Amino acid sequence: MKLVTEEQSARLATHELAYRAVREALIAAVDPQTASFPVVLGHSFDPSNRFTVKSGAAPGIVGLKIGSYWPGNPERGLPRHSSTIILIDEAIGRIKAVVEGGQLNAYRTAAADAVATDTLARKDAEVLALFGTGHQARYEAAAVARVRALREVLVVGRSTASTEAMVADLRALGLPARPSGAEDACRAADIIVAATTAREPLFEADWVKPGTHISSMGSDATGKQELPPALFERAHLFCDLCEQSRRIGEFQHAGLEARIEAIGSVLLGAVPGRTSESEITIFDSSGIAVQDLFIARAILAEIAST
Repeated sequence: MKLVTEEQSARLATHELAYRAVREALIAAVDPQTASFPVVLGHSFDPSNRFTVKSGAAPGIVGLKIGSYWPGNPERGLPRHSSTIILIDEAIGRIKAVVEGGQLNAYRTAAADAVATDTLARKDAEVLALFGTGHQARYEAAAVARVRALREVLVVGRSTASTEAMVADLRALGLPARPSGAEDACRAADIIVAATTAREPLFEADWVKPGTHISSMGSDATGKQELPPALFERAHLFCDLCEQSRRIGEFQHAGLEARIEAIGSVLLGAVPGRTSESEITIFDSSGIAVQDLFIARAILAEIAST
């Protein structure tokens, strides 16, 4: 059995590696031979300590990812979030590799945003409205900046302090960030990214201008919500996995009549993506196991090549 530690995977993780692996995974997700199994949500004796198990199988690869959130960890000098990917030997059913990947998971999540934005946003999109000031939001902005030449990043946070801190972090990365209110950010944006734990819409549907692309990255459990459902009625809807998006993703708030396309089908050319410069596109990322399996395989390949 191969063990890749958190330190090893963090050292090898890059936005480029994650983009390639996740793009491949999103295409694999629409392969009829690929299986994504129901998500398991659990917690420790203390219900505030939560974990999620996502599992799946694609041709040549099978396994699962355990993602945990322990809010008291900073007091111990540890991050709140951790992630462990387990690859199973398909021939004998034993564990083939364990990849610790807390930081790797941040790259993986942001890569799904980057692939969708690269595929669906207007080519001339240059203003990003970023909702969220947590750990993941920084990776989202950096990943989007790789696929579009951003002239401005408008950061919308719940507090002045957290917003200013995120602006400073993004400026340190060379991104043209500044704080903004929600309405001003939406009205100016060509791309809107939400990376929050919200349970109600972050903005009004009427604030979104024609031609905008939106990525909802935070809705991955029942009751979570970042976007106004009224927006779905005048937008083209995409996701990583349709059944899961309707069950625990942002589109749990969409009506049954809503037409939702898998982004993998767009990448294959099986269905159209953006059909006009004025169309609003929305991508919902609820997070699927094949993304974790493919990025773990990419890390193992990097180790094998060195």
